[in-house]
Amino acid sequence: MAPLSHSSPPPDSTSPAGPGRPPAGLFSAVARLAGNRPRLLLALTVVLLAGAVVLGSGVADRLRSGGSGGVVDPSSESSYAAEILEREFPGSRPNLVLLARTDAGVDDAETARQGRELAARLADEPGVTGVTSYWDTGAGALRSEDGREGLVVARLTGDDLEAERTLEERIVPRFDGGQGDLSVRVGGSVAVQHEQQTLIAEDLVRAELIALPVTLLILMVVFGSAVAALLPVGIGVIAILGTNAVLRVLTSFTDVSVFATNLTTALGLGLAIDYALLIVRRYREELAAGRDMPGALAATLNTAGRTVLFSAATVAVSLAAMLVFPLYFLRSLAYAGISVVVLAAASALLVLPALLAVLGPRIDALDVRRLVRRGSRRTPEPGSAAATTDADADARDGAGAGAGWARLAGWVMRRAPLVATGTLALLLLLGAPFLGAHFGTADYRQLPASAESRVVQEHLRDDFQGSPTGVVEVVTRDAGTAELDVYAQRLSRLDGVMRVDAPSGSHADGRSAGDGQPGRVAGGIAYLTVVPQVEAVSEQGKQLVRDVRAVDAPFATYASGAAAALIDSQQAIGSGLPWALAVIVLATLALVFLLTGSVLIPVQAVLLNALSLTAMLGAVVWVFQDGNLSGLLGFTPTGSVETALPVLMFCLAFGLSMDYGLFLLSRIKEERDHGRDHRAAVVAGMRGTGGVITAAALVLSVVMVAIGTSRITNTKMLGLGVALAVLMDAMVIRTLLVPAVLSLTGRASWWAPGPLRRLHDRFGISEGGGPAVRATDATPGVTDAAPGAPDPGPAGAGKPAGMGKPAEGREGAEERKPAAPDPAERRDPEPAAPLGTATAERTV
Repeated sequence: MAPLSHSSPPPDSTSPAGPGRPPAGLFSAVARLAGNRPRLLLALTVVLLAGAVVLGSGVADRLRSGGSGGVVDPSSESSYAAEILEREFPGSRPNLVLLARTDAGVDDAETARQGRELAARLADEPGVTGVTSYWDTGAGALRSEDGREGLVVARLTGDDLEAERTLEERIVPRFDGGQGDLSVRVGGSVAVQHEQQTLIAEDLVRAELIALPVTLLILMVVFGSAVAALLPVGIGVIAILGTNAVLRVLTSFTDVSVFATNLTTALGLGLAIDYALLIVRRYREELAAGRDMPGALAATLNTAGRTVLFSAATVAVSLAAMLVFPLYFLRSLAYAGISVVVLAAASALLVLPALLAVLGPRIDALDVRRLVRRGSRRTPEPGSAAATTDADADARDGAGAGAGWARLAGWVMRRAPLVATGTLALLLLLGAPFLGAHFGTADYRQLPASAESRVVQEHLRDDFQGSPTGVVEVVTRDAGTAELDVYAQRLSRLDGVMRVDAPSGSHADGRSAGDGQPGRVAGGIAYLTVVPQVEAVSEQGKQLVRDVRAVDAPFATYASGAAAALIDSQQAIGSGLPWALAVIVLATLALVFLLTGSVLIPVQAVLLNALSLTAMLGAVVWVFQDGNLSGLLGFTPTGSVETALPVLMFCLAFGLSMDYGLFLLSRIKEERDHGRDHRAAVVAGMRGTGGVITAAALVLSVVMVAIGTSRITNTKMLGLGVALAVLMDAMVIRTLLVPAVLSLTGRASWWAPGPLRRLHDRFGISEGGGPAVRATDATPGVTDAAPGAPDPGPAGAGKPAGMGKPAEGREGAEERKPAAPDPAERRDPEPAAPLGTATAERTV
């Protein structure tokens, strides 16, 4: 076996050696503060948390459901035209619809009188403008084809928040339901947005009620102690409450999407629990190895704490890539995501150590394993002769913590070409449906079929000629009356156009079809309304916008509307996508290089991480676009995918997957630095991290699936899609493809040219104080010896002192070790709890 490397400090050291590495004083100072003043830290945390609760309590009322505005480039043509219409013609863009139905027919004299009264009452409401009704205008577009329904349309003024407040406080209470002989339902885009926001808030509470107890149950199985299991959940709650306060502050400076609350819940719980799991398991390992509390805290923060900081940086960088897009939907989610990552890491690195210091040995209190052991054979006490004998037997038999992961890694590496080819083919097959993706925008079909605002929109689509809220609006500047009339006639001849309403009159098929509307002119600005015969947000609707924009005119024209906004948002995303990918790829390459010192491994990490997302992207199209499993999952397929959502899902899932990749790569690098050859280091790395990655992925997937129970289709897609990506990464990429590829590339994986090697020696980042390896960690068929070296022989033969010792129980034999054990005896703790096993070693 190759001699042990002394590049890492002995176990008692709390800082990594080597120039340029982050100073140990930072983490050691935090450990000293947490150990010496834990109650002061916790008291400050309580005060700050109380302030965060007060500050963040009203954040839901300040978030924007957004409609199409959240996914439109504010500098685009459609946004410019919309701003002009809002300013010059505030009543031109109805966002409120009252659908009035009567069995007597809308042309009945008494019905007409009540209809006009209804419209007049609506016009008298503050914050309402541009009221138009069938009974006042006789417009055929406001009368259903069966003559039993009529429309009153209007615009609620102000921004989204003000309009929704007007709707909730005055419009719905006063106009929804029976109005004389009329049965009235409230709809329109503002009603769709309001109902969507209400459902998101309700679904989020239900998701938390699902995720928290299930997560706690998983952690109790992982740790074996109710007290230890509660710590990560508590850190997750702190992160969520703190992020709500951050979002409240952000709403004072910028628009923030309502979907940010879903993202903060998922990331807050998931990441905080992941980070706390790493720290708690390492702290328990240090205590079991014989350290006192201050020493265990210092060692934990200089090892697991350093990994947490590094992992948080990778997730934050991936989310920060969304800031290159001008859409506030993506930018606000980047703000929210980065905030919760920072808070999760800060809570794990500052609050959790204080809790650990206060608890001390009580961290193992409320041992749930007693329930399992009750009535079964009594497990020997840790440190007893029986426990030690069982631990020795486990070591000789290749059993014990992580042995299954080691055997799997050895099996994969012996069949690397076959495993790599088969896994790659499977991932590409799962991602193939994404090649047929069609991108659109969210509409009323995001809501459940029973939602009233959706029912109204479906009536408009099926029973009326041309939706009054789905038109293409064209704003003109400095157009003469005759020129504008000719332009309107040309627009009316386009395929898919029902009619064009202009200041000079309405036009259909190039002919006059109605009287003039002088209210469409203000100074040198005029606007026309193109009423389509096709679905507004569809491929035909988008083509109609392109045709409208292609019509030449001797004056400036600007097209707006839902379809125009969709085209502009797709163009903005397409323009920003290369920059976002460049940010993610370059930052990931740099971070992984600083961790490993290799040129090839960062490239592998990026490619394999991208492959882990293929199943998610394929499922988005196969399930949510094409409608497979729609009945089981309870949503209505639209034939398209929200344009901005795959960008969010990619950035989020890429960061989370790379988080797990770094757990594995850092352990492999650590094992290699401590003397193992390449293949044995990969096996030992799998053995040391397979359990924690699986546990962390399971917890995060539970949180995301809980988010995926939402009644809003896009939220369901986000939760279930990211959960699938996380599980594929943990179960397929990290267990099969990574060891297979590392086996194929061999020792060349760690190559770097001289200048880059020296750069890494100076500025590289590593988890200092990491454990050395044990010969017993090797798996059968994968030796530590370099090629051509003699077989090392049986465990313990010809090895340095301590290298052939069996794996002992954490709380048993290891407690008898000296306070400063040989580095070869150190190892990373395993994230799990024994379920009636004979040793105190915890496994997942």
